[in-house]
Amino acid sequence: MKIHEYQAKQILARHGVRIPRGEVAYTKEEAREIADRIGGTVVVKAQIHAGGRGKGGGVKLAKSPDEAAEIAGRMLGMNLVTAQTGPEGRQVQKVLIEEGLDIRKELYLGIVIDRQM
Repeated sequence: MKIHEYQAKQILARHGVRIPRGEVAYTKEEAREIADRIGGTVVVKAQIHAGGRGKGGGVKLAKSPDEAAEIAGRMLGMNLVTAQTGPEGRQVQKVLIEEGLDIRKELYLGIVIDRQM
């Protein structure tokens, strides 16, 4: 089973882990509305089942709702190519609009389950 970043964050939040405020957008208009509700700088993050999204252009900062809409409009529908997708990439069908935070330390977590155990 693969889940998107926003789904993993929802699970973590249900267990008391603090996560940045954010919502999923399927259109650039939704991205603008979400960015307006959050206020300030937001991060627009392509939601595909692959890592390396930032290096592939799938994670961008936006300083206004209009900029968030512009970025989301470019991302939605694009084929995002990362080291994990191979040259064919994966099509971006949704983006996570999340509050921008000053990051001191960033960690990545992955879990693999052996279903034969």
